Amino acid sequence: MKPLPPTLREKRRYLAFEVMSASKIRRDNFISELQSASQSLLGDVGASQCNLWLINFDGTRGILRCARDKTTLARAVLATIDKIERGNVSIRVLGISGTIKGVTEKFIERRGIPKDTFIERM
Repeated sequence: MKPLPPTLREKRRYLAFEVMSASKIRRDNFISELQSASQSLLGDVGASQCNLWLINFDGTRGILRCARDKTTLARAVLATIDKIERGNVSIRVLGISGTIKGVTEKFIERRGIPKDTFIERM
């Protein structure tokens, strides 16, 4: 099966966010909480249209991919997460960009995290 040309692909946006908590959060626990928050806030159809995908997460900061026109819904889903692993958390969106490189350079590196240590799965 041939991949779609860039003109027919869905446009995406990348959100850099920071989780403020007393301890580091595990990636799988964050993903399960993100999925349950999107299901409860947006429903099945809204969650699938929002197309949330966790690109990278190091325990405190991460990059979340969403559909281009659903960035406000993605921010709302992140805002509704208040407990992970029985601990209180608060999530702050650092910024939004159209590419992973842009969001990393603008919002992750300026916060004092070297790019090489943050993006290890690419």
